[in-house]
Amino acid sequence: MIKIKLVNRSNNEVPEFATEGSAGVDLRAFLKQSVRLKPLERAMVPTGLFIELPKGTEAQIRPRSGLAAKSGITVLNSPGTIDSDYRGEIKVILVNLSNDEFEINNGDRICQMVIHRYETFEWDTVEELTETIRGEGGFGHTGV
Repeated sequence: MIKIKLVNRSNNEVPEFATEGSAGVDLRAFLKQSVRLKPLERAMVPTGLFIELPKGTEAQIRPRSGLAAKSGITVLNSPGTIDSDYRGEIKVILVNLSNDEFEINNGDRICQMVIHRYETFEWDTVEELTETIRGEGGFGHTGV
């Protein structure tokens, strides 16, 4: 169970899963006036939502695939992380990667939020790491 606080309940609603198999819920823009994003411009868009996550969980803010594919609008720091001890309003950094202006209106679905469990860890400083067949190979080392 995730606790949620809504700003101005008459104008804002609890995010819902779109389908039975949805991993995340769509978050909506909570705006007093529309925001116009020019090409390559970014904006921090409020959602009017405040959440309290259980310890050991995080909320990930991700782009909506349809918005990205159709309009070139995506979440700039994707995935964005909301920590379990954060109590401020969820705001989403959107960027316009298209060649056209894009208008964001109050109530528009702007991103999705997925809740994940995580583990904290401690560091063990060593002189050498265990060798593997892969070794230091990365960034395309297995070919195209």
